[in-house]
Amino acid sequence: MKLLLLADTHVPKRAKDLPSQVWQEVEKADVVFHAGDWVELALFETLAARSAHLVACWGNNDGPDLRSRMPERAHITLAGLRFTVVHETGSAGGREKRMSAEYPDSDVLIFGHSHIPWDTVTETGLRLLNPGSPTDRRRQPFCTYVTAEAADGHLRDVYLHRL
Repeated sequence: MKLLLLADTHVPKRAKDLPSQVWQEVEKADVVFHAGDWVELALFETLAARSAHLVACWGNNDGPDLRSRMPERAHITLAGLRFTVVHETGSAGGREKRMSAEYPDSDVLIFGHSHIPWDTVTETGLRLLNPGSPTDRRRQPFCTYVTAEAADGHLRDVYLHRL
């Protein structure tokens, strides 16, 4: 199962649209995850229409129109893995311990907010993934997104793409 991980797109405030490379990945993905901060409903609707399957949550920059269409935290089991998607996880310091305690029934936690790519595994085995942002690099050298594959209870080929 091919996965695409996105967060913090901020369309149209930070970009008019997603980069064409990201739209190409959407077409290839079996599941697209988006960890919030869409900003406007139009991108959500377009991404939902163009994705084979969209799993998404809202972020702190998303208003009532977006919050009414998706949860603050999305949970789904795919290919034997329990995924959670949430926008904020708090400060980087102590994140692994906090998230292990908060999400004991998840195998993979996809998050956003910081625009900083993150890939760690906690002591409990929880995989934490932040794809960064494909449209707003903030303090990072590149805009980014993540692709991965899920099969038989394993996440593999996790790759951070630079734009």
